[in-house]
Amino acid sequence: MKAYERFLEYVAVWTTSDENSDTVPSAARELDLAKKLVEEMKGLGIEDARVDDKGYVYGSVPATPGCEDKAALGLIAHMDTAMDASGKDIKPQLIKNYDGGDVVLGTSGNVLSAAEFPHLAGLKGRTLITTDGTTLLGADDKAGIAEILTAVDEIIKEGLPHGKICIGFTPDEEIGRGLGRTKKAAEQVAAYHGICKIQ
Repeated sequence: MKAYERFLEYVAVWTTSDENSDTVPSAARELDLAKKLVEEMKGLGIEDARVDDKGYVYGSVPATPGCEDKAALGLIAHMDTAMDASGKDIKPQLIKNYDGGDVVLGTSGNVLSAAEFPHLAGLKGRTLITTDGTTLLGADDKAGIAEILTAVDEIIKEGLPHGKICIGFTPDEEIGRGLGRTKKAAEQVAAYHGICKIQ
């Protein structure tokens, strides 16, 4: 599966976090994506994929023979989306062979102006994925999750040599309660859950 195909599946799952909640995850709906990711990871051969009672997803790919002494690689992204706009019933639009001009966001009346966003011209000829203008898209950070699982899928399928690969997906980053993607956060997650030591 390509990264964009995974991404389109993930944005269909409503995961907006709730800053007014005292629970972790802040919204039970975040667990819907967590459970989906665990099943997908198991399907890729990540046998220890799991979600804990707080909605954190973990899994690892053992080092290939001869690479056991290589540094572990930690890959972390977050599952929740911001509360700035609705994250429910997202309707992404694919713009194939983008012409470099204004991007009309569905029938919402919203437009990304090429004059206001001059970097759009550099995307001419590519395929863009945007919101239809009625919701947010959820690319932060479902695109990161899609890239991580696509890369891991390719590494496994191609039999590429690697040290241990540690994967973590967190809830509630958008409301300041997630772990973020720092080395310190990766070490905390890895140490707490016995996944691996990040060097």
